[in-house]
Amino acid sequence: MILIIAAAILAYLLGSIPSAVWLGRAIKGVDLREHGSGNAGATNAFRVLGKPIGSAVLLLDMLKGFLAVNLTLLQNEIAPGSEGWMMLKIGLGLLAVVGHIFPIFAGFRGGKGVATITGVGLAIHPFAALAAMGIYLLVFLVTRISAMGSLIAVLTYPVWIIWVFQSEYLTIRIFSLVVVVLVLITHRSNILRLVQGEEKSLFRKKGD
Repeated sequence: MILIIAAAILAYLLGSIPSAVWLGRAIKGVDLREHGSGNAGATNAFRVLGKPIGSAVLLLDMLKGFLAVNLTLLQNEIAPGSEGWMMLKIGLGLLAVVGHIFPIFAGFRGGKGVATITGVGLAIHPFAALAAMGIYLLVFLVTRISAMGSLIAVLTYPVWIIWVFQSEYLTIRIFSLVVVVLVLITHRSNILRLVQGEEKSLFRKKGD
């Protein structure tokens, strides 16, 4: 039990690493949360800090979720492959997401968690996560609006998990629905702007 508690603490601390904030300060000398949308995530990093730093933030935030799930390797009390084992993996992943949204290393002001959730998804069910990422890419290429891609992709995630790949784990099925609720909550302002037609594209065209 001590190892599981230690893994849970590590998962939250891992998620709390504010890559967008730290890279923004180290490379550009700015606090990303004071610019653009005010969000400490990959999308705002792309807009404010540029493509190279935005790409680094995206990869690091995904890695946080992926590594958090694999902290299950630190314990040997729950048998791999069991429902309890999958529950632990998802629990650790969600703790990383909570850490990303409320990071202890950045005054509890973090991002919206999509990249970290993606990393968690890749560690738990890579095929479903890749399918949802494909939907995001398709929607983004058509609309150039990251929030639109994220919202539509996450809405399809339970479809991939439950009906297409038919995961045997009840915990994963529940997780896929929890992800939808979580992303909808963290994207409330984006949804409002989308309804009002005010959501900005990720990359502005020259001359805009």
